[in-house]
Amino acid sequence: MVQVILIIGLMLMLLGVYGFMQSKNLLKIVIAFTLFNTGINIIMVSVGYLADAKAPILDKLPDLNEIPNMVDPVPQAMVLTAIVIGLGVTALMLSYVLKLHQEKRSLDINNFKDLKW
Repeated sequence: MVQVILIIGLMLMLLGVYGFMQSKNLLKIVIAFTLFNTGINIIMVSVGYLADAKAPILDKLPDLNEIPNMVDPVPQAMVLTAIVIGLGVTALMLSYVLKLHQEKRSLDINNFKDLKW
């Protein structure tokens, strides 16, 4: 099951890379970036998965001789942080796309050749 989820995450990543490399539309590029970000998040969660493991919640300290079978919470925390950062970056990209569309009346990336420093 983990291999299927890894393959789905990899396919989303590849679809995202293909989308923002081949597309000329700015909205499609933002959507492709979001797909790429989602694929990375799925891969990170599936790498941290352990079969037949429990949540890392302890009500008492385990014995030193007994190692509890628990899932590592670090990948899950990293994915939660990545989701929030990805949402912020997507919102920023969409605001740039909106401003560019208001200025040039086009979403085609070939119409934006002005360089201003």
